[in-house]
Amino acid sequence: MATEINSNMQHQFKRVAISSKRQISIPKEFYQDLSLQDEIIMEKVGDRLVIRPSDYDNYVDFTEEILQDLIEEGCPKEQLVEKMKERKANMHPALKHLIADKENEEMMLLDELFSEE
Repeated sequence: MATEINSNMQHQFKRVAISSKRQISIPKEFYQDLSLQDEIIMEKVGDRLVIRPSDYDNYVDFTEEILQDLIEEGCPKEQLVEKMKERKANMHPALKHLIADKENEEMMLLDELFSEE
């Protein structure tokens, strides 16, 4: 059973029960508002669980790139899992920062972006 805790135009929070089989029910209004279908993306970010529509445009998994960087940096194999977790946990704040920086810049044409000047 879902009970409303807090809501406004930007955030809506619901407390949702977890069954003994680890199942949850997505509140109907969330399901409808996000046009969910038969699949979602679920991601653990630090101590948060993030659920997104499976067609979420901005979802990018940098796991392979992070792993490659760690290997190139000489990270010992005993530390790979822990370092991977740390880097993935830092991805969201870093991406938000990059997006904010980009939103504050003037638009640039592709030709300008890739010019050799």
